[in-house]
Amino acid sequence: MDVDEAREQARERALMDWQAGAIFRPVRTGNAFEETVERLLQAIKLGVFGHGDRLPPERELAGRLGVSRETLREALRTLQQADCVEPRRGRYGGTFVTYRMPPPDVTELRRAARDLGGELEDALTYRLVLETGAAEAAARRTLSAGQQTHLEDRLAELEGAPPEQYRQLDSRFHLAVGELAGSPTLAARIAEARMRLNDLLNAIPMLERNIEHAADQHRAIVRAILDGDGEAARRATEEHLAATAALLRGFLT
Repeated sequence: MDVDEAREQARERALMDWQAGAIFRPVRTGNAFEETVERLLQAIKLGVFGHGDRLPPERELAGRLGVSRETLREALRTLQQADCVEPRRGRYGGTFVTYRMPPPDVTELRRAARDLGGELEDALTYRLVLETGAAEAAARRTLSAGQQTHLEDRLAELEGAPPEQYRQLDSRFHLAVGELAGSPTLAARIAEARMRLNDLLNAIPMLERNIEHAADQHRAIVRAILDGDGEAARRATEEHLAATAALLRGFLT
């Protein structure tokens, strides 16, 4: 194994470990195939694994999800048919993500809002409660050096994101905050809440001023968490989510 391959495998293992509590948790329902597809789509659409990334090995992924290798393979075949993943053979083979998030579209935004109907305000409130609580809890914990670096890395990759990757890396950043709260259940609920709003958030047009404002808010959230200031972390997260909700409502008016 050469240095580049070893580095890539180490990155994949680290990312798998960080995201396991939020998305790759054991399937609990009797619909193992359907829920496996759902979990994999969550990981892809929320940017845990972006375009071109290799998914973890089948044995490891099946173990995390608590499903058989055959169930996992069937789910992967379904995602391959939907042009979300593709298998590749060879020394650097595996299952790779081919999904590309569609560009922002106000028409799609309004369609997604119609699909949610009266549940939109409920979804926004639910997200607000979950994520402000998670940010406060993360700030009140004693984070390891690795956890602090993980959060800083998610912020850095978001700030350097090209427009077509911004929304997915934004999701990855918010999931990281949820993970640092120390509750796998809370992190899982944040991932589910994000998926509930995913089509809406992804369809919001990219406005330069909004991105700059969001960057300031993201930095404030990270600073408060690393400083151990729970109240400031809550306030910064609330301000950020309120701004996103206001922008969403503005495009829907």
